[in-house]
Amino acid sequence: MSELHTLPDGWEWIEFSKVFDTPSSKPYQIQKTEYLENGLLPIIDQGKEFIIGYTNFVEKKYSNESNCIIFGDHTRQIKYVDFDFVIGADGTKILKEEDKNKYDLKFLYFQFLSKKIESLGYSRHFKLVKEMFFAIPSLEEQKRIVAKLDNLFAKIDEAIALHQKNIDEANVFMASVLNDVFVELEEKYEKKQLNEIVIFGGKNISTLEYPNLIYFSLEDVEAQTGKILNYKTANEAGVKGTAVRFDENVVLYSKLRPYLNKVIVPNLEGCSTTELVVLKPKDKLDKYFLASYLRSSNIVNFLNNDSMGAKMPRTNMKTFRDLEISFPPYETQQKVVSYLDEISKKMEKIKQIQKEKMQSLKALKASILDQAFKGEL
Repeated sequence: MSELHTLPDGWEWIEFSKVFDTPSSKPYQIQKTEYLENGLLPIIDQGKEFIIGYTNFVEKKYSNESNCIIFGDHTRQIKYVDFDFVIGADGTKILKEEDKNKYDLKFLYFQFLSKKIESLGYSRHFKLVKEMFFAIPSLEEQKRIVAKLDNLFAKIDEAIALHQKNIDEANVFMASVLNDVFVELEEKYEKKQLNEIVIFGGKNISTLEYPNLIYFSLEDVEAQTGKILNYKTANEAGVKGTAVRFDENVVLYSKLRPYLNKVIVPNLEGCSTTELVVLKPKDKLDKYFLASYLRSSNIVNFLNNDSMGAKMPRTNMKTFRDLEISFPPYETQQKVVSYLDEISKKMEKIKQIQKEKMQSLKALKASILDQAFKGEL
């Protein structure tokens, strides 16, 4: 209790087990073969996508009633759910208030957010959560705080959405520029199949033999831009298995979910998930030109429409190998790369400003939550 701060009069610290009613039985986890694109109940996951499909299983033993808190034991994601649903991921905990006459569930959800669950260690998440204490005022005061937080957060979320819209529009503009450039090139120069101008594949290795090599997972790559979000060694990433090795002379293309447009030009030697295809340009093909071409929305849409698999679509590799792209002289490729790089830097500057403003707004939300559960709101 030493880490708990002093509360205002009328508030008290109450342990987790007295605040939440945690079902002892494991919730039914619907199987992937039972997923539908449309159905009576949504299937929820503990990850960021949250709703990952639908089902028609509405019997009590399958479904979960609305108004509960979802905690992802693997992902440390916290969600407030106000609709009926079915669980789609193992390790998902369903929490409800122990006594509706003493606790407001949304008040408890907001307090969960204030506890920075994402900073917990990488194991025993729920065990640590169950050791927490919650600052509890009267039910009337809980409802007042919830109403105020709902109002403030609605305004902040609206501002965040506007900044995100600006980022999305910058991405759309960049995609439009890419298409315009490559459509024009296709009208002027001959086309060649991808398998004629690149060497496919890198060497498969065991990460246990190369623990200090930089390792890229798909989660480390930003969609649409190919920007690397995290640089970790295979050992730091905790990867034990097969990876594909690459150097700085290649382009990496993600064949999983091609609509995410994850195309990377690495600037170092490393290894990656085998979901990334290694493409080594042959003579007279600029790697940045190739990457930009593959990122253009015409190519992304073409490959996505021909992808294979419903839940986890992957690029049809035969179509990919036979893909025809414009092949101008090397000097022209470099001029195109320079032109696109100049525009890209301007768009990235715009996006960075928007991201910084979004981050400030998220920090404001955290500050407001901190005040709320110290009785200062």
